[in-house]
Amino acid sequence: MPELAGGTGPIIEVEGLIKRFPVSKNLFRKPTGFIHAVDDVSLTLARGESLGVVGESGCGKTTIGKLLVKLLDPDEGRIRVRFPASSNVDEGTEMREFRRHAQMIFQDPYESMNPRRTIYDIVSEPLAVQKIGSVMDRVERVSETLTSVGLTPAADFLFRHPHELSGGQRQRVAIARALVIRPRFVVADEPTSMLDVSSRTGIMLLMQQLARDLGIAYLYVTHDLAVARYMCDRIAVMYLGKVVELAETEELLRNPLHPYTKALLSAVPVPDPGHRREPPNIRGDLTLTVNPPDRCRFL
Repeated sequence: MPELAGGTGPIIEVEGLIKRFPVSKNLFRKPTGFIHAVDDVSLTLARGESLGVVGESGCGKTTIGKLLVKLLDPDEGRIRVRFPASSNVDEGTEMREFRRHAQMIFQDPYESMNPRRTIYDIVSEPLAVQKIGSVMDRVERVSETLTSVGLTPAADFLFRHPHELSGGQRQRVAIARALVIRPRFVVADEPTSMLDVSSRTGIMLLMQQLARDLGIAYLYVTHDLAVARYMCDRIAVMYLGKVVELAETEELLRNPLHPYTKALLSAVPVPDPGHRREPPNIRGDLTLTVNPPDRCRFL
């Protein structure tokens, strides 16, 4: 993952990204096929921009996010970044420097936290790993971040454990952990999925404010097109590992071109019990996820 030269242009540039997972009948046999989780995906992300990735479960949205933060390595393709990072981020200090500027908010706060650690330990760990500030500085930074995500008063949460919090509170802790070191790029995997409607707006406003103030770029993975419309400058629609449509948010919602995008929009509920609309005209069968044919997957 080499660093982009210069100070202008996209903060992240992806070209021809491919990730496949082998499929075999048992552990000791050679793979009989490959799941094409991400297949020839190219995109760019500017500083302070929010790019939404939408699509059905299993289409490769989260896999793209994990590739961009180096939790997975691509099989093919190139990822170039413009925030501080060495041309080789696979070793020691280079990887630590990369992690300083790239974070991920995981979808499931139950699985992404150590139940034995306190909330302070969980949120302050990025600061400790990056050796940012003294112990007192970290307490202050953690308290400020917890307050900003709506966990107030922060002192009441610092030394609790995850099992003492509700699902929504855990999700806020996960967001605080990702934002506490003020990264340049954040992969947000359904960050508001476990929050009630009244709380979602506050979290989304916070993320937008940080994008404006700190230039944070977001890759926003979501199933909710309403959230994508609110949060994202552009939307990429994925189907079986492929980006089938990418456009400015309002343009894509107003004038979808791909039949799969039209099908997604037709599934959005309308708050009017008397409203009727024509079902999308979809022909053909579902494409296999293992070794799919070399053509449009949505046929």
